[in-house]
Amino acid sequence: MAKGKVTVAENLCKGCELCVAACPKHILALSKDKLNSKGYHPVGMTDPEECIGCAACATMCPDCALTVERF
Repeated sequence: MAKGKVTVAENLCKGCELCVAACPKHILALSKDKLNSKGYHPVGMTDPEECIGCAACATMCPDCALTVERF
């Protein structure tokens, strides 16, 4: 099975959680202890090893804050 890596442009993320809802592996969540420059909690990966690189999260992001690499 393919693996993936999600990179978050934290200052673009507004914490809308559309990517969290779109992730089939349920490995994205808003950071509880981090704020970006706009005052939002950015999204992060809870279990990077489980990422399959499907890019559902990046497709749903209205702010293009996520980049997915597949390997």
